[in-house]
Amino acid sequence: MIHLEHVSKIYPPHSVGLQDISLKIDAGELVSIVGQSGAGKTTLVRMLIAEEPPTQGRISIGGWDITRIRSSEIPELRRQIGVIFQDYKLLPKKTVYENVSFALEVAGTPSKRVKEIVPQVLQIVGLEDKTKRFPTQLSGGEQQRVVIARSLVHRPKVLVADEPTGNLDTLNTHDIINLLLKINDFGTTVILVTHNREVVNALHRRVITLKDGLIHSDHAQGKYIL
Repeated sequence: MIHLEHVSKIYPPHSVGLQDISLKIDAGELVSIVGQSGAGKTTLVRMLIAEEPPTQGRISIGGWDITRIRSSEIPELRRQIGVIFQDYKLLPKKTVYENVSFALEVAGTPSKRVKEIVPQVLQIVGLEDKTKRFPTQLSGGEQQRVVIARSLVHRPKVLVADEPTGNLDTLNTHDIINLLLKINDFGTTVILVTHNREVVNALHRRVITLKDGLIHSDHAQGKYIL
């Protein structure tokens, strides 16, 4: 599914983001990418969603080499990879329904199809009764659920969750992680990028630890011990 071969990222003049990273993530896996600040987690996410190219090496997703992806191909890639950020990036003047439907509308999805998809994804995240509320009327956990719903509208093969619980309390963190597990059970590959030790250790899934731009460890059912 996802294959990185000897990938490095060097920022001018000599700042190292990642150094000679090679890893493979199979379809349907749930993998935690962990590490302290500056370890290379954000650099990895940016390259996976084609925000930045690697300086060296090759990245392929689903057999598609995205190392030198053309700008015209990026929208298609983004429909295959859903992304959840710590800061919700919701449109404040749009309702829950409108925030989710907007992701489809900008991609040119027919209105009939929009009306079918939006209720489905809102039901998955448990917000089917809050479609008319605005972001300011929602809790932090509910706002993150809207973000997750929005990321699912194109039925992505991969979901990248970049610090999805960073702004949430323990209860909402638990709910969001359970939702990611539910999405993974549907067959979606989930990459959880986090520094939350408790979340990672409770999952008992594969853990890849980055340190100083290198893969420090990679364990099938590992723990975050840094």
